[in-house]
Amino acid sequence: MSRGRYIALEGIEGAGKSTIQEFLSAALREDGFEVISVREPGGTSTGEGIRLLLLEGDDMTPWAEALLFAAQRSQLAVEVIEPALQRGAWVIGDRSVYSSLAYQGGGRGIGIEAVRKVNQAGLGSTWPDLVIVLAVDPEAGLARQDGEDRIGGQGVQFQQRVAGFYAELAAAEPDRVVVVDAGGAVGEVTERVVDLVRGRW
Repeated sequence: MSRGRYIALEGIEGAGKSTIQEFLSAALREDGFEVISVREPGGTSTGEGIRLLLLEGDDMTPWAEALLFAAQRSQLAVEVIEPALQRGAWVIGDRSVYSSLAYQGGGRGIGIEAVRKVNQAGLGSTWPDLVIVLAVDPEAGLARQDGEDRIGGQGVQFQQRVAGFYAELAAAEPDRVVVVDAGGAVGEVTERVVDLVRGRW
């Protein structure tokens, strides 16, 4: 059996990742694939506990934040993502290691390569085959939020900075990271994403 595909949906707060994840997963199931949807932080019992710390806990240092993200991500990769890929399933992630590269590596100022190295140790080869960055205006994205969490409450300037680092990652890794305009209607954005995935494979 051939190995499955791992697709990550990325972007700043309010970009529409969870909504697009739902529609993309449904489209791939219609194509006959087994599809597993995961989210970060979270996705395992360990990861959900860390999620509470990261999103609802007290403030923490940039490195503490980065290491907690890396810890929950490693657990998710070993427990859920890698077994699914090995049996031929497709995994659609609402965020991935690329969130840490953009948010902690870029936005928090730790350094993208430093964060990449830490995550590599815990992920091994379990990295996304395709990263789709849903690009949206930071002010519009924040206005879409149902409620602010600890990271989403950092303000528009922080989100602008993170968006800039996503653009840098796309420029540096054009074969893996693709930016999709997510500022329009949900149906239009979904169609762009589904066409992109089907065109790639």
